[in-house]
Amino acid sequence: MKHIQILKIIKVISEVGSIRKAAEQLNITPSALTRKVLDFEDEIGIAIFERISQGVRLNPAGELLLRHINFQLADYDLFRSQIADLSALKRGHVNLVCSQAFAGNFVPEQVAAFRKKYPDVTVNVLVRDHIHGIASLIDYEADLALLLNPPPSPEVHELLTSHQHLCAVMSSSHPLAGRDNTLSLRECCDYLFALPLNFLAIRTNLNEALAAQGLTPRTGVESNSLEFLFSYILKEPALTFQIAAGVPQTEPRLKVKKLAEKETSALRIMLGQLRNRTLSLPALKLAEQMKSALV
Repeated sequence: MKHIQILKIIKVISEVGSIRKAAEQLNITPSALTRKVLDFEDEIGIAIFERISQGVRLNPAGELLLRHINFQLADYDLFRSQIADLSALKRGHVNLVCSQAFAGNFVPEQVAAFRKKYPDVTVNVLVRDHIHGIASLIDYEADLALLLNPPPSPEVHELLTSHQHLCAVMSSSHPLAGRDNTLSLRECCDYLFALPLNFLAIRTNLNEALAAQGLTPRTGVESNSLEFLFSYILKEPALTFQIAAGVPQTEPRLKVKKLAEKETSALRIMLGQLRNRTLSLPALKLAEQMKSALV
């Protein structure tokens, strides 16, 4: 479908910010790509790109168009998936956005299990904070969102909510690793912390718990990457924090210890979709699988 092709072209240009780079990615000459864009702009009667020193970017009309493009492409993917279902094929595609808390363990396990059952279904995973995760649903970048402590949104239909408390994570050689009992935050504060940055839900939850007890830990390292923190605590005897579902199970050198639940508030896990959006069969199947795993 020609109109789908030009919409995909505009989306690629907006993502890479350059006609030349987009042409390379699309395997077309820059001049031919420029002509396609100009023809489309003539058709709709308004320019959608503006030139900047680094390349091009969408102007306000282009931003409005991109929202429409995301909707149209998502609807087209749904149509293709439904046609595949009618012809007894298992092809399809799912866009999933998730919080970092789930990117290192839970989501890889779930996607691997899903693709084992449906090997011809492709899955795209975006890792975003909870604010941008909601935006990804609204902008049709994602079919499903698995988020930690997301803000309430009337535009999101929650398929499932559950709760988990924070755990302390450390290397197997850490002095606290041999403890069988639940750890208190006061005990943890005797050791160095390696923490996620303040905008992440895990850090916000931990800060509130520490403040409630008047505790001030020694923090040696901070990062916006939970994956980095898990690797780092294997190099230095420091503690980091995560929900149990987010700790990599394939790393035997990591030890997870429960924190006293009365000291921390439970973090809310939400699996959701855009309200009133019809999901493709593959997206529905992945949602059902993740719901079962989270219950």
